Amino acid sequence: MSLAPRLDLRQTQSLVMTPQLQQAIRLLALSNLEVEGFIAEEIEKNPLLEAAREDEGGGEREAPDDAPVARDEPAQADELLSLGAGSGEASLDVDMGAEAFHHDSASDSVGGLDGSLGMGATGSGGGEGEAPDFDSFAAAGESLQDYLLAQAGAVLSGPDLFVAAHLIDQIDECGYLTANLLEVSQRLGVPLVQVERVLGVIQTFDPTGVGARNLAECIAIQARDADRYDPAMARLIDNLDLLARGQIAQLRRICGVDEEDMADMIRELRDYDPKPGCKIGGEPVQGVVPDIFVARRGKGWAVEINAATLPRVLVNRAYYVELSGSAGKDKAGKTWLSDCLASANWLVKALDQRQRTIIKVASEIVKQQEAFFLHGVAHLRPLTLARVAEAIEMHESTVSRVTSNKYLSCARGLFELKYFFTSAIQSADGGDAVSAEAVKSAIRALIAAEDPKKILSDDTLVELLNAKGFDIARRTVAKYRESLGIGSSVQRRRQKALAGAA
Repeated sequence: MSLAPRLDLRQTQSLVMTPQLQQAIRLLALSNLEVEGFIAEEIEKNPLLEAAREDEGGGEREAPDDAPVARDEPAQADELLSLGAGSGEASLDVDMGAEAFHHDSASDSVGGLDGSLGMGATGSGGGEGEAPDFDSFAAAGESLQDYLLAQAGAVLSGPDLFVAAHLIDQIDECGYLTANLLEVSQRLGVPLVQVERVLGVIQTFDPTGVGARNLAECIAIQARDADRYDPAMARLIDNLDLLARGQIAQLRRICGVDEEDMADMIRELRDYDPKPGCKIGGEPVQGVVPDIFVARRGKGWAVEINAATLPRVLVNRAYYVELSGSAGKDKAGKTWLSDCLASANWLVKALDQRQRTIIKVASEIVKQQEAFFLHGVAHLRPLTLARVAEAIEMHESTVSRVTSNKYLSCARGLFELKYFFTSAIQSADGGDAVSAEAVKSAIRALIAAEDPKKILSDDTLVELLNAKGFDIARRTVAKYRESLGIGSSVQRRRQKALAGAA
């Protein structure tokens, strides 16, 4: 083998990830509301793009007859690959190693679908006549720290106010103080007794219970405010761990009360807020807006993109002609203008292809899960991304992007597209496999209907599920029960006992 340097000539084929292709991939994974923000940014940067009015369709605004024709861009990237144009626009439907997806044929669009939320398909975000956004009029909510600082400024001053501001900054969103008072004293160079005194003042602020260092102290503050902090209540609060374990008889002996008084005390505890800080501030709750509507139409189904959250854009070719004439012999200006036109054309095509791809994937999901849309979650079938990808002749990564951060609205409610993809559970009678979501629904129904005096153990749940045709192991039942946020039989028995005692 020669170790001398040499020159080799190799010919290889590779997928070129152009900026336009990367942009199309990003668009596919965005929700409608995120696409709306993306389009707004593009309109700001590109003078040839503008939002279409309601009476205009997305696409191009006509230019005069003598307008120069812009260079064509391939509508279907697959054609380029078939022609061997490796350096052109690549196929959109390839493996994720190439970060691409496929331009496919369009699904027929459905006009006038109203959807289960009563939102028509004629609305267009950014167009004329759109409804006012009342959320934009809402003032920013006051944070818990600001709320407490305002109260501190009214009753404290000087060094005490400085200590209070530092302590308030260490209070979390639930209203609990997370700092150690001794460390605060040493850090600020003030006596510990002063820090404790200032904390006592903070604990008198609204909401009641704020500034506590643990749950017992939080409840004790609220009990004092309600003038119910007697010795029996104090002992009960000091032994919350026994209450959590349901040891009511032992608590009655510690508190020195009878069953009736203990029941009253437990009812009072339930009225106290374990997270008082959550009443103030926090991020405003954002409602989920569906990206796709599905509705029953005769014997079939209508599937439509929510156009109310997806603004339409068009390419202003008349403005392009005007700018081209004024550019004259300025090569840099003409190059920039051509780039703007190419970018605008690609964005319009990418948005159109995105909608077609989403409709195609959603239509296949409706086809595969038709029993769910007709009869409910008990009839949800096992489904994988690969199965949908094979049915619509796209890559699995494309389906994964389409189903990310997107919601489907139907007569049964609002569901994330990922909800319809679940693992399979083999049927006990040898029939078709069932969806894991259907098993979870059955577990939830069985536990909700259980007798408080006969709490169902996981072994009993296995027997009941087997009777329903679900061949499932005990560990799987425990896993599904925990994923539903349902406690074990011991925990549920304690909760029922506490509810009965109260």
